Amino acid sequence: MIFHTAGIEVQPWIPPLVAFGISFFTSMGGISGAFLLLPFQMSFLGYVNPSVSATNQLFNIIAIPSGVYRYYREGRMVWPLAWVVILGTLPGVFIGAFLRVAYLPDPVRFKLFASAVLFYIGVKMTRDLLKKRNAEPRRATTSEVIVQDMDGRYFSRPIDPEERFATDVINPTASRFNVKRLRYIVDGREFDISFWGIFSLSFIVGIVGGVYGIGGGAIIAPFFLTFFRLPIHTVAGATLMGTFITSIAGVAFYQGIAPFFPDMSVAPDWGLGLLFGLGGTAGMYLGAYCQKYVSANLIKWMLTGTILFTAIRYAAAFLGF
Repeated sequence: MIFHTAGIEVQPWIPPLVAFGISFFTSMGGISGAFLLLPFQMSFLGYVNPSVSATNQLFNIIAIPSGVYRYYREGRMVWPLAWVVILGTLPGVFIGAFLRVAYLPDPVRFKLFASAVLFYIGVKMTRDLLKKRNAEPRRATTSEVIVQDMDGRYFSRPIDPEERFATDVINPTASRFNVKRLRYIVDGREFDISFWGIFSLSFIVGIVGGVYGIGGGAIIAPFFLTFFRLPIHTVAGATLMGTFITSIAGVAFYQGIAPFFPDMSVAPDWGLGLLFGLGGTAGMYLGAYCQKYVSANLIKWMLTGTILFTAIRYAAAFLGF
């Protein structure tokens, strides 16, 4: 089957099969799998036009809703966190898309950029997983919550009478949300984070995600785990939702600027994106369903391994190996 926008020929069963396998595992960590589909398209399918970024985001639009629905249905969506991510990444993704077309159309230079971003994330996650951690806190009683301070130390405080309390490890309860702080409680542990800290990070990630064509989830999810120390079982739904919204904006932007670059393939390949999306839809739904049965550390190691593998592969391609 020939895909004219991408300029490639591939059997129609290959894209959905690959997307299913990737999305099943990555959706457990709040990542759509687009950051792994990109090297597959560029290195294995030979799709190196700038429109590969737009096609990647089209995949997100089609595939992500099934995973988001599963997290929502099971009560594992921290909606305030999702909205902060969306507000921050939306303006950044437009900037990133423009930079991709105007300054990084060369696939060799683009691979170097992608390798640097992914390698930094992978190393940071590895260090976080290997360094010695404080002992896990004791389980909270029904009249208290366990709080972790900026130095990683734990202490307890009484529950506010007006505070709703979540006792399930995977079902968070948001107890505060304003333009300064976001706080939620899960399994007796309180997580209190800065609104503007998340917003600023999301904006930067939006730029990088717009360039890379991934919506930002593959970058912001590891940051939430390593810098903000949020539990992965409560981050996944929010980051997928943010990726979905920003991918819509990204595809619209790429499609809109395509007429201004008549000599360059900028708009998404709709046929190829649809095939990837169909496989991703099934993979994300099953991955989101299975996530609650998989330990957080195992998910983190899985994400770290795939990120570092992709970064090394891009670096090798840039160096000519």
